Parts: sequence; C-alpha cells; structure tokens
Amino acid sequence: MPREAPSGLRDGTPEGPLTRALDGLRAYRMISAMWIRSTMAYRASFAMTTFGNFAATVLDFVAILLMFSQVDALGGYGLAEVAFLYGAASTAFGLADLAIGSMDRLGRRVRDGTLDTLLVRPAPVLAQVAADRFALRRLGRVTQGLLILGYALFAVDIAWTPLKVLMIPLMVVSGAAIFAAVFVAGAAFQFVAQDASEVQNAFTYGGNTLLQYPPTVFGKDMVRGATFLVPIAFVNWLPGLYVLGRPYPLALPTWAAFTPPLVAVACCALAGLAWRAGLRSYRSTGS
Repeated sequence: MPREAPSGLRDGTPEGPLTRALDGLRAYRMISAMWIRSTMAYRASFAMTTFGNFAATVLDFVAILLMFSQVDALGGYGLAEVAFLYGAASTAFGLADLAIGSMDRLGRRVRDGTLDTLLVRPAPVLAQVAADRFALRRLGRVTQGLLILGYALFAVDIAWTPLKVLMIPLMVVSGAAIFAAVFVAGAAFQFVAQDASEVQNAFTYGGNTLLQYPPTVFGKDMVRGATFLVPIAFVNWLPGLYVLGRPYPLALPTWAAFTPPLVAVACCALAGLAWRAGLRSYRSTGS
C-alpha cells in the first residue's frame, strides 16, 4: 500500500517545519509553472476561457444591480456599500480559488486511486494537490472582484482614516487565507467522505455568495454561524462594516474588526492539522 514518503528526513538529517514549508512552496511553484506554460501554449484559448470566467462572475453582480433597480436599499445598505462587500469577498475568494481551487478534486483522486501516485513522489502531497491543473483562467474572477471593489471605493461615502486605508488590503489578504483554509479543511474531509466535493463547495462557493450581501439580510443564527462556527464573516463583514462605519449585528467590540489576520492564522493552523489527520487516515483503494 503506497504511503507518503517520510518528510522529516533529508539525507538522514531531520527537517524542521520551515524546511518542509519551503519544500512545499518550491514544489507548488514548479507544478503551477508547468501548468501555466501548458496554458499559455494556446493563448487564444486562454484569453477566451479567462474572459468567459470573468463574464460568468459578472452575472452575479448583475443580479444585485437588478435588485437595486427595484429597491433603494438592501438590508439598509445602498448599492455602493453592497458593492464594497461584494468586491472584497469576491477578490479574496478569487485569490484563494486561483491558488488552491484544485483542492476540490481530491475526492476524485481518493476514489480512483490516483492519489497513490502523489504519495510516492518526493514532494508534499498538499502542494501537489493544490497546484494540480493550476487554472490561470481564474484570474477573471479576481479581476472582476477588483473592478467592483475599485468602483465601490470611489462611490461609497467613507470617512477615511489611516486605519481604514490599511484595512482594505488587510481584509483582502486575510480573507484569501481564510478561504484557503476552508478549501484545505474541505479537502481533508474528503479523505473520509470520498465524495463530498459539493459539501466543500457549500462552504467555499456558498460562503462567497453569502458574504456578497450585508449581514442584515440574514437571520442572527446564520450570522453567528458565519462568525463563530465557520468564521468567514472575518473575510469582509467585520472589517468591512468597520470601514463603512456600520455596527455589526452581533454587537461585537470594534477591535474585532482588526482580528482577521489572527483568525486567518488560526484557520490555516486548524486546516493543516485536519489535512495531516486526513492524510494519515488514507488507506488507498485496495486495487
């Protein structure tokens, strides 16, 4: 039965966490670069698929525009404010989806046994799965999110301060890390469920859709779940409402808006533990 080669030794010398992380980043860079070269060999196809990805995601915001053609506010928020939340969530999710969106294919690899080939390669399995079929076309989603975020920052009425300016890149980067942790945790669950890509998508793509709207349109139980259970609220709701000068529905203290980096680190650590546990539980297909 194939198992992952021990990652704690290199020529008989124990490896530390930093060395393993650097090995993983190196493997990820090499595999993703291979797929990028393959993609750019057909530039016209790349341009069309990237535009198609961009256009498909634009339709999400078109639905919001249609809502505002009938109402002046959604949950007490104007169009520019909703666009701000939408743009921040979409950009953060787009970055995570671009980097490790291939994680949802893990269940297929577990079922057909092709994960075994990754276990015997001298590279971290997580890096191999994350970089597998790296899809540069997903830049279309990132571009769409950035354009809407840029429009919102121009249109919304914000009393800017240095902290609020700093909050914009902070929420995007932290949000991308939180979504990446959800991707990894969902993939770890597939070691057990084996056919749970839709469950994973409910928390990744579904979470992105949830965050595109203000929390005031949802019940408090939903908001609590997105804050304390699967903390995707720290992607844009908490920091975003601080920037907009809006109170958070759960009456959390103001300083909670500055915790997304800490939440992102905690989520990534927990996702890493879940991944290691899932990988250790893998028993191959038996074929």
